[in-house]
Amino acid sequence: MRSGLPKRRSRNRRWDTTGALLDEPAAGRLLDLAAVFGNARPVEIEIGSGKGTFLLARAAARPELNFLGVEYARAYCHYAADRVRRAGLPNVRLLQAEAGHFFRTALASGTVWRVHIYFPDPWPKRRHYHRRLIQPAFAAELRRTLKPGGQLICTTDHLAYFLQIRRVVQATKGLGRILSPRSACFGGRSVITNFERKYAAQGRVFYSIAGLRYI
Repeated sequence: MRSGLPKRRSRNRRWDTTGALLDEPAAGRLLDLAAVFGNARPVEIEIGSGKGTFLLARAAARPELNFLGVEYARAYCHYAADRVRRAGLPNVRLLQAEAGHFFRTALASGTVWRVHIYFPDPWPKRRHYHRRLIQPAFAAELRRTLKPGGQLICTTDHLAYFLQIRRVVQATKGLGRILSPRSACFGGRSVITNFERKYAAQGRVFYSIAGLRYI
């Protein structure tokens, strides 16, 4: 589903991730976000950051915020980190990790201001539904790690998955659905992802939802 990475200039060339790529925290240790960024500014996390298009554009537009991209695929994560380094963005870090495990084991409660999830894998076959990221257990972790007033923002082009996400958000105690996903509750999001650009060109319909931690 993902478009390919640009070819490297030579067979031996590696992406330079210096200063942008984090090591996954050791088992039993929480990630100190203030130490990672060197300040206590609010942190936004994008799950499935891919090539980093959204992260780079939003971080450049919002220098008063910190951004962490969590990407499972090593090649995409390292490529995005190389882009961050070349762009000279001090408020962005990348981490190669499985998002569910990372949120469950490495994030302290009430430490994240906003979580972005754009076009997560819908796993459309019924026998694969259990592989979808947004399930009740993960939604509970989102609620736990968000600050009070913090937000979840999710967009998908898959209607069945959207309906599941909506049910999960509505059923998660302390994570209320925001009824106007195109309003300012989305943090003034104006940049788009690679998938968003591609799918828009194909005429696909997008479904968006926002959740707010209220307790």
